[in-house]
Amino acid sequence: MSKPNSAPILITMGEPAGIGPEVAVAAYKALGGRVGNRPLRLIGARAVFADAGFDGEVIAIAATATRRPGRPDAGNAQAVIQAIEAAVAMATGGEAAAVVTAPINKAVLVQAGFRYPGHTEFLQALTGAPRAVMMLASDALRVVPQTVHLPLADVPRAITTQAIVETGEIVLAALARDFGIAAPRLAVAGLNPHAGEDGVLGAEDAAIIAPAVAALRARGHAVTGPLSADTLFHAEARRRYDAALCMYHDQALIPIKTLSFWDGVNVTLGLPIVRTSPDHGTAFDIAGTGKADARSMIAAIRMAAAMADKRG
Repeated sequence: MSKPNSAPILITMGEPAGIGPEVAVAAYKALGGRVGNRPLRLIGARAVFADAGFDGEVIAIAATATRRPGRPDAGNAQAVIQAIEAAVAMATGGEAAAVVTAPINKAVLVQAGFRYPGHTEFLQALTGAPRAVMMLASDALRVVPQTVHLPLADVPRAITTQAIVETGEIVLAALARDFGIAAPRLAVAGLNPHAGEDGVLGAEDAAIIAPAVAALRARGHAVTGPLSADTLFHAEARRRYDAALCMYHDQALIPIKTLSFWDGVNVTLGLPIVRTSPDHGTAFDIAGTGKADARSMIAAIRMAAAMADKRG
């Protein structure tokens, strides 16, 4: 659905006991309450944002919450969930251009009966998207983990040719639609050292990943791989692709957090709405101390606005 270029960017409060409300407020103030023509709106419990230093208008939810920095409380879970639900409803209904989510604490939500592994899966369910894909993005690098929060021992069994093709299609479509890249290039990392080295170091690269790359290329996409991950992320290599599809969590997140620790952004691809988030967690240890850094939240808001503009 096309949204006017003045539709707001919504920022959810996240976990009240973490740094989410603080960085949301700090980012709002740093950006002067807007990005271009798009106003920023905070959505959640008024008391939580007020405690984080915000005295402006909040899109309030029905559930209440209290903020005790560093002390998560399952009693706040309904407010956290309602803020996300309300923001998604506004975005899908055309009342907002994008949703930027502050970090949540999954353990606290699970205590209250939340049945999703995290934000991505919840957003997929709320929007009815067939599949959602997590991308970590910055000016230096864009990476997508094929498998996410999975024990390393389970990764080989979770990788299939079809799943890689599906992820690749979603990533390539998003690079064109949301990032404005006319002819996107995707690099696909191997699973094993040296991408298996002709089967000597593992069979998955040739048996599973290479056929997926071939299938994507047969559909007309510029895709290379499987490539050895140890030479995939230096400066010269990064100039040869627009995003890298990696096989597991750390293979993707270590390089981007090394290059862009303070300004990396979590982007959910495959949704009918734009959603971004700062690339960090709740940081209970520094919540309420004034040490929280808002740069990743600022980057997430700016990227959400840019993506919304690209979608029109």
